[in-house]
Parts: sequence; C-alpha cells; structure tokens
Amino acid sequence: MLTGLKNTFRIEELRGKILFTVAMLLLYRLGAHVPVPGIPFQGMLGLSLNSGNAVAGGAMALLNLFSGGALSYVSVFSLGIMPYITSSIILQLFQGIIPSLHELAREGEVGQTKITQYTRYLTLALAILNSVGYLFLFKSFGINFNGAGAPEWIFDIMIVGTLVAGAMLIMWIGELITQRGIGNGMSLIIFANIMAGLPKAIFRSSEGGTTDLIMTVVVFAVILCVIPLIVFLERGQRRIPVQYAKRVVGRRIMGGQSTYLPIKVNTAGVIPIIFASALLYFPAQIAVFFPNVGWVQAMAGALSGGWINWVLNVVLIVFFAYFYTSMVFNPDDTADNLKKQGGFIPGVRPGKATATYIKNALNKITLPSAIFLALIAIVPSIVFSFTGNQLIQAFGGTSVLIMVGVVLDTLAKVESQLKMYDYDGFFK
Repeated sequence: MLTGLKNTFRIEELRGKILFTVAMLLLYRLGAHVPVPGIPFQGMLGLSLNSGNAVAGGAMALLNLFSGGALSYVSVFSLGIMPYITSSIILQLFQGIIPSLHELAREGEVGQTKITQYTRYLTLALAILNSVGYLFLFKSFGINFNGAGAPEWIFDIMIVGTLVAGAMLIMWIGELITQRGIGNGMSLIIFANIMAGLPKAIFRSSEGGTTDLIMTVVVFAVILCVIPLIVFLERGQRRIPVQYAKRVVGRRIMGGQSTYLPIKVNTAGVIPIIFASALLYFPAQIAVFFPNVGWVQAMAGALSGGWINWVLNVVLIVFFAYFYTSMVFNPDDTADNLKKQGGFIPGVRPGKATATYIKNALNKITLPSAIFLALIAIVPSIVFSFTGNQLIQAFGGTSVLIMVGVVLDTLAKVESQLKMYDYDGFFK
C-alpha cells in the first residue's frame, strides 16, 4: 500500500489529477460555509433539523448529511448534490420506459452526451423547485431574510437564485472532477460531505456521559467489523469459465485458451441505496411547501422514518439493484460478443442459451447482494430509533457503504493509471 502511494505521486499526470481533485473538493467545502444573502447572524450558527416537525426529522437529517452540513448553515450549497442525483434517477428510469431514450443510451458517447445534457436541464428544474421549498423551510424556522430596507420579495428572489446557482456549481464541480480529476466527481462530493459531518457526530454522540461514550466506542467497533464484509462484497466476483475455439489465421493457429467471464457480486454498487433514499425523501422535500397541511406532513413523516420507511427501503433497494444491474450489464450483448470472438461456455450452446445462462447467474448473485445492501441500510436506522445515538444516524450503514464503495472505486482507477506506467497497484 505504501509503495503504491509513493508510485502515485511519481507520475506527473496522475499527481496532477489527484491534486486537482483535492482542490475542487476544498473549493466545494469552502462554498458549503458561505451563507446566502440577507441571512441574519444567528442563522449562520446552524439550524436544528431535529424539531418536532415530521419533515425536519430523519429526512432533513439525511439531506443535511448529503449536503455536508450546508443545509443547516443556510449555505449557498444547501441543495447539495440531491437535485443531480434525483434527475439521474429519473432519466435512468425513463430509459427503461421510453424507447427513444433507450436507443439513445445505446449510441455510445454521442448518445450519452445528449442524456447528460437532458440530466442538466432536469437538474436545473429540480433545483428551482427545491430552492423554493427550502425558502419556505428556512422561514418556518423563524429566519427572516431582510436588510438594507429592501422589500422581502427581492430577498426571496435572491435566495432562490443563489441556491439554484449553488446547485449548478456543484454539478459543474462534479463533472470537472470526473473529466479532469480521478474518480467519479459526484460520488467524491458525497464522500466529502459524509466525512465533513463525522467529527461533529462523534462529539455529539459522546458528550452525554460515560454511557454515550461506551455506545460510541461500540458503534465504532461494529463499523470496523462491517467494513471488511463490505469490501468482500465489493470485490467479490462470480467467474464463469469461457473457452475459445481454435481457428487458423494464415499459417498460425489462434485461440484455444481458457479464461473466465468476471461478474461482480455487487454490480450496482451503492447506487441502489442512493436511489432508494432519494425517492423516499423526495416527498419530504415537497412537504416543505405545505407546512400547515396535516396529511402531507404525516405522509412525509411516515416515509422518512419508521417501519414504513424500512419496508420501502428494502423493496426499493432490491428493485434498484436488479434495475441498475440490467442497465450496466447486458447478458445478450455479452453472449453476442463471445460468439463473435469464437468463445463459448463449456456445456452451453452459443447465442441465446449463453445469454440465458449468464442472466440466471447474474440473478442468483444479485439477490443476496441486494438483501445485504438493504440490511446494511436499514439496521442502523432501526437501532437509531431505539438508542437515539447521533453517530449511528450520521455514520450508519448507508454512509459506510457509500464511503467504502467510493474509496474502492477511486483506488481501482488510480491502480489502472499506475499499471499503465508499469507500476504495482494497491490490490494483489
């Protein structure tokens, strides 16, 4: 590992990408502490998002976590990365429903560029909607945005415009990291947000006395035990043996070697959890428009926590695990490619039978991995409902899964760059 780190900074191109990524993340964290125009000083001290309001409970706590605390400080980055994630979910769902979008996704780089453009437009629309909702939310906490004798509606327009601009700037930073840095920009932003809230969560969970301190130590011990299981899941593969037939090319005999087709046990990664969380907490974002409507608040509260939230979380995580796996891994295309290259699975006929075999193998490994993801996501929420420990809420299963997944993905991309220059990587 240490040798890999040394080699990473020996390569000028890779060193530049890493430093660029760090600089962009620092810029993002700086913006997370810049307040919106017209906010009073007491608003900059941080809002309490755990009031009796149903919406301001678990839903706002998770949104605040994904924004790195920017929401509680009424920052220009209060919207965080959620508008972009939600728009990505909608576009990916539409690809399975609208044939034209599905064909566009199969056109390679050109089609993906158009889908990215559609995602940006949808992100802008969702950012405007969310910023208006957050304006109502901030006012429900008693913050009055005024000053210099200007009318209130002017400050309302300024705040909405600032929040929208902040959301688009976050999207731009994430895309810059993906293009010019190392790793996935959006995932790294979420990783930075979770890490930013960790010190405060540790302090709050251990400030109550000896009992809370012991609970904090126990939580850390459990997290350390769970991390190897998550790494094992992320690195696990189902290897399907593949044999290539011999063929004569000129005077040479080509092929004849045996290899395998690697299928990741957790092909979808942490995407199912992020998608499920975004969908379940979207009603809470809408509910801030109707603070005095009882049934809307009750619905948002039920979807944001409790047994309904837990059951729906499991169902949605399993659904998105299968859905996203089908999006990124197509058994039919894999079978066609094997057939064109003269490869076959021993005992299985090429073509449709091979696609069916791969599809069955994929389904068998996706279900246990999806159930594992669901348990990791909901068990900490259940424990938090009984203990109230802040560290479990801020650094629970979802956060650990996202962090481990992002770290492994980033290390894999750094390792691929190292091997291009004939250096040893991190993994053996």
